[in-house]
Amino acid sequence: MKNRKQKLVLLFLSVILIPGLFLLKSDTVLGQYADDIDAEIESLNEEIQSQKLQLENIQKKQEEYSKLIKEKQQEKDTLNNQLDILDNRLQQSRLDIESATLEVSKNNLEIKKIEIDIKNKNEQIESSKKHISTLLKMLYKEKQTSPLEILLLNDSLSDFINQVTYLENTSEGIKDSLVSLKDVKIEMEEQQKILTEKQTKLDELKKELENKKNILEGEVADKEYILTETAQSEKQYQQLLAEAKRQNDQAMADIASLEKTVRKKLAQKSNGNQLETVTSFAWPVTKNTITTTFHDPDYPFRKSIGEHSGIDIRSAQGSTLRATASGYVARVKYDGSTNYAYIMIIHDDNYSSVYGHVSSVSVSADEYVVQGQVIGTTGGAPRTAGSGPFTTGPHLHFEIRKDGIPVNPLTYLP
Repeated sequence: MKNRKQKLVLLFLSVILIPGLFLLKSDTVLGQYADDIDAEIESLNEEIQSQKLQLENIQKKQEEYSKLIKEKQQEKDTLNNQLDILDNRLQQSRLDIESATLEVSKNNLEIKKIEIDIKNKNEQIESSKKHISTLLKMLYKEKQTSPLEILLLNDSLSDFINQVTYLENTSEGIKDSLVSLKDVKIEMEEQQKILTEKQTKLDELKKELENKKNILEGEVADKEYILTETAQSEKQYQQLLAEAKRQNDQAMADIASLEKTVRKKLAQKSNGNQLETVTSFAWPVTKNTITTTFHDPDYPFRKSIGEHSGIDIRSAQGSTLRATASGYVARVKYDGSTNYAYIMIIHDDNYSSVYGHVSSVSVSADEYVVQGQVIGTTGGAPRTAGSGPFTTGPHLHFEIRKDGIPVNPLTYLP
């Protein structure tokens, strides 16, 4: 009996005291670890808040430049006004880059904070698993001795009650630990989801930053081109502006007239206008930065030349140009000179498309083309074939028209 009692005492020590000491030590270590984590997260939060304030300040400056640009756009289109507008746009672009850079940095900090939180929760999960494992081992060992044996071998009823209460508490401890473990696991899965979203956003922000850098290059080219072409002469600037307006107006008139003429011609053909139904439009060049949007309010020549009737897509000089949809080539306006050159294609459902600043052509009028077919190459570099006046860098001017009226191409492109 004595030996049996000694064994039970040893069992009690191994089951209660030793695991208790282990858990106490684990809690101490985890507590220190948690303090370190909290300090690191607090530091990250301070950095994130600081960058948010910087972004707010940049936004205020951008609004000031937007106001200045709008004011200048309302004034007479002179060389000095145009240069002022370009200077303000340059400052805006630089602020855009600064803002995008800060957004990338802020997003990186937020990702780091989430990663720390996930790591912390992993530590909590591992700790909970060890704790539950210990409790289960304790219960398993205790069940090797029946409550009756404990009662008989204990010197008092109070000792027995203490042990039975301990068993009950241990069981409740397992339940509580499992609930806690489940909660932490759910929280970690949520953080993992947020982390994935943040990483996707980071990729988008990096692309946006690259686009803004490209736009800045275009703004610099705009100013350099105007300064070079006008030699800072107001007279030369006005002459250049007048020629740009003349060519633009002529192209718009020709396109509107051709729309009706070609459709009438197709309708009179014996095959009854067998145009392929337009189910979708494709990008005419590799999808890239949009440097000027449809009816862009910041288009520098909006007041003097007119609304921007399409989108300008950044594209390297000589890039392959493809038909956005199947149809008949209505016009190829290209003579190898620096005059504005374009290709117009008629599609079914009263759609048409226009490709401006082409540097070479691969199709002829009245030719049928299919979606994706090569129709020429892009241009737009100053003083090159097909560029036209006031083009400041390689790009494609692209239009989609419905019933002869320009519509926003981005509504139709994938």
